[in-house]
Amino acid sequence: MIRSSNHRTAQAASTARATPEGGACHWRVRGRAIVLLTSLFATPAFPQSETPLPVPSGQPVHLNNVLLDNNPGELWVRFRFIAPKIGATVGRIGYDVATKDMAHLCQTLAIAYVAQHELDPALVIISLADRPIEFGDSAPDATQFFEAYRLEPSGCIWEGL
Repeated sequence: MIRSSNHRTAQAASTARATPEGGACHWRVRGRAIVLLTSLFATPAFPQSETPLPVPSGQPVHLNNVLLDNNPGELWVRFRFIAPKIGATVGRIGYDVATKDMAHLCQTLAIAYVAQHELDPALVIISLADRPIEFGDSAPDATQFFEAYRLEPSGCIWEGL
């Protein structure tokens, strides 16, 4: 069950442009790892879930927090998960497998959450991090995977970042 007080507004200690000078680049990276080694995330607004959420890969995934972000000029709902087994080294869960987990989390958790809280986001961001990271802080040794989705009546539509 999703509680109504489990989200907060995203705030970072500093800001950065979401798009480069002259506008955004319109290229999609399908099937490639987008591993950001700098932090974009916040501390938990509520405790991590005790029981791992079921995902296709079977890895342990816990909901860390949900952030409502109006900074890009429209509502983005950020679902932040801890997935300690992700990474680029041998034996870790790579981006190719994690993308299926992120799509599953969007379909099974984000859609219900947005409906329950009567939100109308332009985008839903699903992210996995191998450890909790403060929103806006740098963590060069951390692994993070991100995907963006547009919610449609048919479900989560991948948007790419």
